[in-house]
Amino acid sequence: MLDYDKEADAYDESRGGEPRAEAAAHAVLGLIPDRPGRLLDVACGTGIVTRRLAASRPGLRVTGADLAPAMARMAAARLPGAVLLTDSRRLPFADATFDAVTSIWLLHLLSDPADVRAVVAECARVLRPGGVYVTTVDKAAAHDVGSDIDTVLAPRPRRPAQDAAEVLTAHAAEHGLQPAGQATFPGLGQGRSPRSTIADLRRGWFTVLPPGDPRADGFAERLAALPDQDRRRADPRFSVRSYRKQAATPGQAAATDT
Repeated sequence: MLDYDKEADAYDESRGGEPRAEAAAHAVLGLIPDRPGRLLDVACGTGIVTRRLAASRPGLRVTGADLAPAMARMAAARLPGAVLLTDSRRLPFADATFDAVTSIWLLHLLSDPADVRAVVAECARVLRPGGVYVTTVDKAAAHDVGSDIDTVLAPRPRRPAQDAAEVLTAHAAEHGLQPAGQATFPGLGQGRSPRSTIADLRRGWFTVLPPGDPRADGFAERLAALPDQDRRRADPRFSVRSYRKQAATPGQAAATDT
C-alpha cells in the first residue's frame, strides 16, 4: 500500500482535484436522504470530498475520520473541529450514532478480507436503523477502460478485489445492511497516459508489482513503445453502492437484551 502520509501533499492534484471531488460528492449525496442528521465520512483523506458533502447539505453534521496523520491534518484544515485521527476498523463512536456513513476509495486498499469485514461491521454498528452506508466498489476494474494501456497491463498479477460489489453486499447483509441504490461518476482527470502509467509502476502504484520487480520493468518497456506517450486515455468511471440498515425485529432485540 502507498504511504498516505507521504502522498498527502500531492494527493488531490494527482487524482483529479476538485472536479473529481465534485463528481464523487454529487453521486454520494444522490444516495443519501436529504434531511437533517449526522454523517460520518470514514477514511476521509484530505477532506476534499467531505467538505463538499458538508457544504451541499447544511442540515447534515459531517464528521471526517482518517488513519493517516498527514491526511487528517489536511482534512481538518477544510473542516475545522470535525475530523478525527482514528482506525476505521475500531471507530470511537457509540452504536447508532450516525444517519449516514460513507467510505469512498477505502475498501479497495485493504488486502486482508478480515479488515474489510471489520470496516463494514463498524460502519453498520455506528449507523442508526434506517440510515444508509455508501461506499465505492470495484475501483480497480473502473480503471480498465479498454485502452491500449489496458491491453499491455492485462497480464499483470492482481490482488483479489476486496471491494467487489458482490463481496461487499454479502458482508453488508451480515450486519443488517440491505442494498438501497447505486450510482456512477467519472474519475475526471484520471485517465492514464503511457508515460504516467510508467511513473506509477516506478512508484509502487500497482501493489503486486513493487518498484524494482523485473516484471514491472517489462511492463514499462512495453508501455514506452505505445504511441502518444502523454495523451491521456479515457477517464475511469467509478461505482458507488448504498445499503440501508434494517431496524431490529422484536425477536432480535430480545435476543440482544438477554
